[in-house]
Order: sequence, then C-alpha cells, then structure tokens
Amino acid sequence: MQTEPSPRRYSRTLSPGSRAPRTAGTRARATAALLAAAALLLTACSATGPTDASAAATVQGAVLPPLPKATPAALAPYYSQRLSWRACGAAGFQCATFKAPLDYDKPGSGDVKLAVVRKKATGKAKPLGSLLVNPGGPGGSAINYLQQYAALGYPAEVRARYDMVGMDPRGVGRSDPVKCLDGRQMDAFTETDLTPDSPKETDALVAADRGFAESCGAHSARLLRHVSTVEAARDMDILRALLGDRKLNYVGASYGTLLGATYAGLFPQRTGRLVLDGAIDPTLDARQVNLDQTAGFETAFQAFSRDCVKQTDCPLNSKDHTPDQVGQRLQAFFRELDAHPIPAGDADGRELGEPLATIGVVAAMYDQGLWEQLREALKSAMDEHDGAGLLALADIYYERDAKGHYSNLMMANAAVNCLDLPPAFSGPDQVRQALPAFRKASPVFGTSLAWASLNCTYWPVRAIGTPHRIEAKGAAPIVVVGTTRDPATPYRWARSLSRQLASGRLLTYDGDGHTAYGRGSTCVDTAIDTYLLKGTPPTQGKRCT
Repeated sequence: MQTEPSPRRYSRTLSPGSRAPRTAGTRARATAALLAAAALLLTACSATGPTDASAAATVQGAVLPPLPKATPAALAPYYSQRLSWRACGAAGFQCATFKAPLDYDKPGSGDVKLAVVRKKATGKAKPLGSLLVNPGGPGGSAINYLQQYAALGYPAEVRARYDMVGMDPRGVGRSDPVKCLDGRQMDAFTETDLTPDSPKETDALVAADRGFAESCGAHSARLLRHVSTVEAARDMDILRALLGDRKLNYVGASYGTLLGATYAGLFPQRTGRLVLDGAIDPTLDARQVNLDQTAGFETAFQAFSRDCVKQTDCPLNSKDHTPDQVGQRLQAFFRELDAHPIPAGDADGRELGEPLATIGVVAAMYDQGLWEQLREALKSAMDEHDGAGLLALADIYYERDAKGHYSNLMMANAAVNCLDLPPAFSGPDQVRQALPAFRKASPVFGTSLAWASLNCTYWPVRAIGTPHRIEAKGAAPIVVVGTTRDPATPYRWARSLSRQLASGRLLTYDGDGHTAYGRGSTCVDTAIDTYLLKGTPPTQGKRCT
C-alpha cells in the first residue's frame, strides 16, 4: 500500500514520518516513513495554544466553519481550468500543473502553480474516480510519494478501481516551493547544538534560527503568508473539480490527516471516502503537541531498548538491561559527541555530533524495520568511532542526497507550521522554564525537542491560525486510524479527532510504529480497503493487531 506517513516534524529538526508501500520491502517502507515523519515533530514545537482552563474551553468552542456550498464567482476561472496531462517519470505516470489564487481573499492578486501526478486505474471494472494521497509533513512531496511508493504499494484492487493522484501542496516540492538555505547552509543549520550548555551556545542556537527565518523571508516573501493548511485544502478542492470528481476521495498520513480533516471541515458535502492514518489533534497548541510527541518518542525508544538488549549486537546493553539504563547509556554517548564529534566518512567533511546523532536515533523510532539498522549504526559509532551509519539515518530524515542537496521539506515544513499556529515559546527563557516537563516526558530526547521549537519565534510572518475543532457536519463517514504506540502521532490524538468529527469512525491498531495502513496488519488493511472499494466503514471502535 502506500508509504509510511510523514509526521508533522517539530519545526527545528524532527518530523513525524512518511509512508512507504507494503511491496517496497521493510527497509524501503521504513525509509519512506522517515521522510515524512520528520515533519510532524517540527510543527509540534512551533506553535502555542491555550495553556489554562479558560483558553482550553475557548478552543473547545472554536470550530472550523464550512465554506459556502456555491463556488464564488471570483474563483470560477480556477475551477474551469483544464489539466494538460503529459507522460512523466516511470511508465504509466502523467503529470500536469494548474493554478490557484495566491490569496483566496483576493483572487486577482496573483497565482500559485501547483504540480500534480496521476496513475490511471488499471482495471476494467467501473472506476471509482480519483484517490488523492498525501504522505504528511508538512513538506512531504506527494508526487515523489506516489511515484516511488504508493502507486506500487497500494493493493492491486484499489489501484484497479482508482486513478491514484498526488499533488504537491503550495510551497512544497514541484509546486511553487518555499526556498530558504542552500546545501552548505542547511548542513550548518542541522548541526546546530540543540542542548545548549552555556549562554554562548544558546546565542548560537538563536542566531541559527533567526538566520533560517530571515533567509526564508528573503527568498520566499511572496509565499510565506499563503502556505497555510486551510489554503492547501482549498487547493485540493480545485483539483477535485479539475479531475472531474463530485467528491474527494483521500488517504492522508500524519500531517496529511490534518490536511484531510481540514478539507472535510471546509467542504463536508464534497467529502467522499476519507482515511486519516496517524491523526493529528487540531485542538492542541504547538507546545502541547511537542510535549505529547516527546513522550511518544520516549515510549518508542523504550520499546526499541527492550528489543535491543535481547540482541547480541546491542551496543547499549547495561548491567540491569532495563530501558532506563539503556537510555542512560545513550545519553552518555550523546554527551561524548557533544564534546567530541566523531568521523563519519562524509565527502563534505561533516562529522557526527550530538545533533545529527539524535536525529538519526529519532528517525529509527518511526518503524521497527529500522531497529536493526540503528543497532548497527550505534555499534559502529560507539565501539569503532565511525558515525557514518547514524549520519545516513539523519540524512534520510532531512532528505539530503549524496551530493549535499536537500529537498525543500524542512523549509516548507517550517513555513506551514509557523503560519498555522503561533510560536510555542517567546524566547530562550520560556524554553528553560519548560525543560523540566520535557525532560520528564523523555529523559533521552526532551532537551533537544524543547529547544527545537524556537524557529517560529523569529519567523518573519505572523501566524494566522489557532487551535480549533473540526466537526465536518454532513460529511460521509471518515475513518480515523490510530496506532496505540505511535511515537509521532499519539493514539489519543486519533481518539480526539474521531470524536470531533461528526461522522468519524475510529479504527485502532494495537501496535508499534508510525501509522498502520500497509504495515502488515491484515485486519487494518482489510478494513481500509473495504471502505475505499465499497464505501463500508469499519464499525466504530474496531481494534486490530
């Protein structure tokens, strides 16, 4: 099926994860999961929301309102475009572009170009229309996702009945992209110390975040005010119309669940069969999202630790063989790297320090299929002072290729997150005040994840969104999938979203890893495939293993 979803990355370094197809194999699926996973975490750290009972009550009462059923006359030219398809990439794929208004409040003030790819239905039975897929992020390329994973990984029955479609949202990939730093500048940014031990190191972290934000403002000033999730959802409705579909059928993972739920909230009558896998709770402020994810990654690390100590090649074995002891060993190793980075055999001369090592470990928490690779990478780094394995995991997470080029994943991620919600912290002093809570949530990752949230503090564009509920009254059944030990999108988020949605159906996967569809559970896959093919949603509260 599709690839592993990309969680919302925490705006500075981590992300919740993207998806890889079931037929791509464990390593490929896990790799795809990394690509999307990084982004959710980023978002989590970048916004702030209600922190007291009064504010929480306000959020509970704030509901995303639907748009008028009739398309405004000013938008009619966008809805009447024709897609000019051309062959692209591997055999069977077609690409096209279309336009959407840069500013939906001022349709005549300029356009954005949006790129889309499709693979036509392969069967002879009556087609069911288009199935739009999104791997998450924000910032994950749905075009790459579809061409590399989903178009092959989805069940043959689904591919036979649906045209598989991927659109890079505004600001992402092959659509008009957000641009900020070049490769060498990104290398320096990703190596910034996220566990500052002195005023000098704190100042360096602040300077790095300021520099990133200022560069985005300098290179993408036109786009930065118009890459919100609401605008991306409105773009999807234009695409729905151009594809000739009366209703939107959609599978979104991680951040893709927020995008899909937002679409349903804006266009409930045009909502078809929606699957939201690895759900995000839109009622949470960024600080709470980040704190929840921090606890989730700790839970995932403890699961990895319990498995690791059973293996003969585990470099984190301790006398007591407890997850806490394993975590202490890893923290000690991180401290060593903070003081003395180790060689990584990198062509550009990069070494493995604490920041990239932390990301390498976090990346492997998205999928059990990466645990063996993580053990090998840790063993090489800890026993042989060879950081190549952990650096490779970090590079996958950041979408950095062997030539030192980065995709715009991290740049788009920050742009969307910083526009969707206000910053989590006003500055370093607030981060310091929050450190005890983050360290309690995760002794291993808490400090890094707290400091990772500062980038939106210095963002050149003010946030336009706030935490809110999404009800989508009048929509067809919407399947919300939650994994009980998902590190990036905690299970309670899926429960919350399914209860907010008037037609939400919760499907629970009792398992590990980020997202559930296509990860080996016949129960989950059958339930979702049946819904996509027949329109019959799983019974409310169905649980799978």
